[in-house]
Amino acid sequence: METVRLAYGETGLDLRVDPAVTTVVTPRHHPASSSPVETLRRALREPVAGPPLRERVRRGQTVAISACDGTRPQPRHLMIPAILDELDGVVDLDDVVVLVATGTHRGNTEAELRAMFGDEVVDSVRIVNHDSRDGSSLTWLGRFGADVPVWLNSEWVDADVRITTGFVEPHFFAGFSGGPKLVAPGLAALETVLVLHDARRIGHPRAAWGVIEGNPVHDDVRAIAAATGVTFGFDVVLNQDKDVVAAFGGDLLAMHAEAVRTAREVAMRPVPDLFDVVVTTNSGYPLDQNLYQAVKGMSAAYQVVRPGGTIICAAECRDGFPDHGSYREVLASADSPAALFAEISARAETVPDQWQVQIQARIQSDCRVVVHTSFLSDADLATAHLEQTGDVSAAVAEALAAAGPGARVCVLPEGPQTIPYVEGTGR
Repeated sequence: METVRLAYGETGLDLRVDPAVTTVVTPRHHPASSSPVETLRRALREPVAGPPLRERVRRGQTVAISACDGTRPQPRHLMIPAILDELDGVVDLDDVVVLVATGTHRGNTEAELRAMFGDEVVDSVRIVNHDSRDGSSLTWLGRFGADVPVWLNSEWVDADVRITTGFVEPHFFAGFSGGPKLVAPGLAALETVLVLHDARRIGHPRAAWGVIEGNPVHDDVRAIAAATGVTFGFDVVLNQDKDVVAAFGGDLLAMHAEAVRTAREVAMRPVPDLFDVVVTTNSGYPLDQNLYQAVKGMSAAYQVVRPGGTIICAAECRDGFPDHGSYREVLASADSPAALFAEISARAETVPDQWQVQIQARIQSDCRVVVHTSFLSDADLATAHLEQTGDVSAAVAEALAAAGPGARVCVLPEGPQTIPYVEGTGR
């Protein structure tokens, strides 16, 4: 037997497997930048397309910077200071606001903001949690893309200079994260997000990992960002240790396309066939802090599990389901995953968080899903139509034995940080 270290919470989790029947899929090794500060500075000064950041800003202008919320491992503590340093002498800090692009997630607490951005940033610039449900903080801009009604954060809309910051990795229905997603859904109204995440878009075959063009979700996200205006886009690609590998700046869509090329190389790996059992994670903290986010890890595993196979997902879930939002309520609204999937797919109107349930229900309709978590009880998981295991290694051994002779297991220690795909299948 050999030990594979799974990303789980902040400490990790050991998995014991038989190497003779196990395939471990990890990101291609990309060393961290030897000087991340210099890598970030170069992206701001030598952009992929368009002039450097400093040349796009004039004295006296107001600046809004969009950044990922606390469920994403973006190196905000490096990226925001890099921007502020670049604008030093041109923009007063009193004229800068950092907007936490929460989408429909909860806002981050002050303690979380200090952990995310660092004390110096928190103490020197104003940081605001976007609230998709607060109509008084939103501005109507019109309909864009495939008739998406667009309200965006008013502070973003009113700023003279708008800068997105994010990190790019494969995304389970938007293709890739980062770039235009830091505008919508990140800074959009709930109604805008609900349309972007409706059952038709989420159920489209091209709303999938690694697909941008022809993906109805990403097509609309790009259309909204292009129509409403972004001054400068700034993204990074991270390795499995969440260190900066590369940074990209410039005109938003050109910058993001270049970052996607690098992220695809870093985080997508081919495998020869489907597996009877797939072990996945949600990449450890902060990504595995609730069950809602852990659906991404399940979706990564779903790419390479055979129909009727077993997915075992290790996600700490210290934030529960979570308690905020509608995810738990939607999960409990039908008696089975198949019933959930059918009901959501037929909806004309979107309920908040149904997209996560739609994807989870589709996965569970095709295969068994077992979860290991330190913060949800068996009864909690039962309301989500999920089983729990206290011992991932034992659960793998049992699932392999049940699958019969010749059964094989695939392990995704970093979960959705590495997206496997079967060569030649298109899945």
